[in-house]
Amino acid sequence: MPRKSPFVILLEQEEKAKLERIARKYTLPYCDVMRAKIVLLAAEGLSNKEIGERLDLPRQIVSKWRKRFFEQRLAGLQERPRRGRPSAFPP
Repeated sequence: MPRKSPFVILLEQEEKAKLERIARKYTLPYCDVMRAKIVLLAAEGLSNKEIGERLDLPRQIVSKWRKRFFEQRLAGLQERPRRGRPSAFPP
């Protein structure tokens, strides 16, 4: 029996518009576009497994971003600082 995510995503109008703009942009980093698509598909009511299959991502990654958006909204989709030594080369 498939598991249902406890993190139900309901988007406000402005959040949905912003996520749709991000999902359509090809000039943004790939990870930002995929995160926006994950949230938009979750808002449609799809399960983590279905979203993963559509976007060719592991279910665990989909679950991580669904949960972060549920807890922190749009701010949760931003990259967090990582531990360790800072990179020596600029991007």
